[in-house]
Amino acid sequence: MIEQTPTMEQPSQPQTPPSSQPAEPMPAAPAAQPTSIANDARRRSPFLAAALSMMPGLGQVYLGYYQLGFIHVAVFAGVIALLTTGQLGPLIPLASVFLAFFWLYNVVDAARRAVMVNEALAGRSSIELPEDYAAPGLRGSILGGTILVLAGLVLLSHNLLGVSLEWLEDWWPLAIVLFGAFLIYKAMSEKAADSAGLDEE
Repeated sequence: MIEQTPTMEQPSQPQTPPSSQPAEPMPAAPAAQPTSIANDARRRSPFLAAALSMMPGLGQVYLGYYQLGFIHVAVFAGVIALLTTGQLGPLIPLASVFLAFFWLYNVVDAARRAVMVNEALAGRSSIELPEDYAAPGLRGSILGGTILVLAGLVLLSHNLLGVSLEWLEDWWPLAIVLFGAFLIYKAMSEKAADSAGLDEE
């Protein structure tokens, strides 16, 4: 009989536990690079905005902030009108200082807004651009159209019918009152719309 030699079993190799090293983090997405606005037609010159603001409000109009521009010119013209009446008495120096300050503020504001608009166009600022940048063109305005129509009718009646304009000396402050009331109404309407939007969310 042939003797069978028993085979030696190889000891099983101990299984190495899986590596407990943390997974390598995913590389972060590259940050958005600012875009060049050198050839962007919407780009605005801070120097030109400041120069146009020598006439209060015109620099803001150049930047597309039409409502703000009309507010500036209305304030400037209103203070001048008050000074020319001579009815301010001891408040004349105060009104004069305010007029000079407001004129300088108007110039600085236009230049600063031009810089911020360019920064927003390049993607480096979160400033909200004027609505006209998103929808260029001549936009309608009920308030602006009404003022122009009334002013045109008054001047036309004076030229064609000889209607005196002396009443304007007494009643012109009413325009400031109406304009202020409109701004208050608009601010309250926008606030109510924002509150309604938050409630829906």
